[in-house]
Amino acid sequence: MLDWIKNIGKEFPEFWKDYLKKFDEKSNKFVIMTTETTGLNPYKDVILSIGCVTIQNNLILIGESFEVVLLQYVFNHDNQMSNEFIIESKQEKLIEVEGIKKFIEFLQNAVIVGHRIDFDIEIINEALKKMNCGSIKNEALDIEIMYRKWIENVDEKPFSIEEMCQHFKIEKTFRNSTAEDAYLIGLLFLKLKSRLKFK
Repeated sequence: MLDWIKNIGKEFPEFWKDYLKKFDEKSNKFVIMTTETTGLNPYKDVILSIGCVTIQNNLILIGESFEVVLLQYVFNHDNQMSNEFIIESKQEKLIEVEGIKKFIEFLQNAVIVGHRIDFDIEIINEALKKMNCGSIKNEALDIEIMYRKWIENVDEKPFSIEEMCQHFKIEKTFRNSTAEDAYLIGLLFLKLKSRLKFK
């Protein structure tokens, strides 16, 4: 919460300075984001892959997508974890620093949308901290919260992507990549955005 105090006088990498400048203007884009991670602890686990698609003017822009697999050989070795995910993946593979940098350059000042997005942002912020950067500044929306609001669910029951897709009769894919997950989240977001009359 007090990141701005910690960052006073701090010398940021150039890509982060460029990112911060983007917030002089408001974006009309939504970036649908999802991550694959080694676990659910943002302070101990690491990101294996990031997938994104862009929405603008209520359209999913397939040409404006992003997907990267992060090479985490050291973490996997130290934790006796398999590198099979990295070896089998056909997506672009980069070391964490380069992958996160490319993601930030893709994201710019867009509004982030995801499923339980707080975790995704938190684990990316942990990676950014190691790179001598601040925390992500983008506004964020969560489709699970939007869905609860739409069905007037007050007991905070969790809803998976599969459950929400089933409700809206969205055909599921094999979901072999984070980009495919992001595409499904994008379809759900457009349905909820319309029903909640959200601009």
